[in-house]
Amino acid sequence: MTAWERWLKRPKTLWLRRALFQVHLWTGIALGLYVFIISGSGSAIVFRNELYNSLWPGPRIVTVGPRRLSHEQLRAAALRSYPEYKVTWIWDAKQPPNVAIEIWLDRKGRRKQRLFDPYTGRDLGVSHPYSIQLIGWLVDLHVNLLSGRTGRIANGVGAIFVLALAATGAVLWWPGVRAWRGSLTLRSASNWKRFNFQLHNVIGLWTLPIVFMFGVVGVYAGFPRSIQALVDKVVPLNVYRLEPQASIAPRVPLLPVSAAAPPRFRPPYSTGDQIIRAFSYLHFGNFGGWPSKALWTVIGLAPAFLFATGFLMWWNRIVGPALRRLVRHFTGL
Repeated sequence: MTAWERWLKRPKTLWLRRALFQVHLWTGIALGLYVFIISGSGSAIVFRNELYNSLWPGPRIVTVGPRRLSHEQLRAAALRSYPEYKVTWIWDAKQPPNVAIEIWLDRKGRRKQRLFDPYTGRDLGVSHPYSIQLIGWLVDLHVNLLSGRTGRIANGVGAIFVLALAATGAVLWWPGVRAWRGSLTLRSASNWKRFNFQLHNVIGLWTLPIVFMFGVVGVYAGFPRSIQALVDKVVPLNVYRLEPQASIAPRVPLLPVSAAAPPRFRPPYSTGDQIIRAFSYLHFGNFGGWPSKALWTVIGLAPAFLFATGFLMWWNRIVGPALRRLVRHFTGL
């Protein structure tokens, strides 16, 4: 029987398949926590713009005084309240006279965003509700792993391994020509371990395109300029070629969408630009309104679910028996 015939009829007998199983197993275990964090945080922030708008309390109104403090006086007032910090930004552009000023302070990477009275210099509290700060923290966790550009690059590398997991998983799913139809759905199982195995295989198969897509957009998020350069060689870019840094978003205040400045005029998007824009639409499902976002919230948890079922299989097949042998060795039971 040739290797191709064995692959069609008895794939589990192939050495290559057994090798791919080890690659899939240990890559999944090594990436497990990372996949769980990225999957969970991604689903949590799909509706982030809607949450921003609903949770945003509006600007903090102050009493207009006879004399508005200068930037230097505001800086001095902020440092009196937080002497161990340094002022990194004062948001005072085109603010109405009765609106508090937001000041950013930093101490060894720890940021404070506070509101100050522009007439008295009094500290008025945090500039954003803690609920919005939590959403911002989840966005930073998902996009940058809380580590800025370094974390974003690490995300890109992690996405490459996720693609490897998806590819090896697709190969490992194939049970042979006689059994492939039965592997498309869940069947009755004699015990929960067998059911967990079926669940991992079936969910992994049906969500394979989604997981693969998440891996591709993750690579783009980690290495946007490289992907833009590659697309530009195949289909010329217009907007994104002119602004190569546009996809590397700087840290900005957590403002609701309705309070953001109106978008600038953009020239017509080329075919290449539309491809780049598709990465964002596919990442967060924001192409069909709330129905597509709701769907993305659910299917975004697929990688985390696959890790959980895969972890149980690893525990049942490897860790559990090893622990039992260890117990017998020391207890003699």
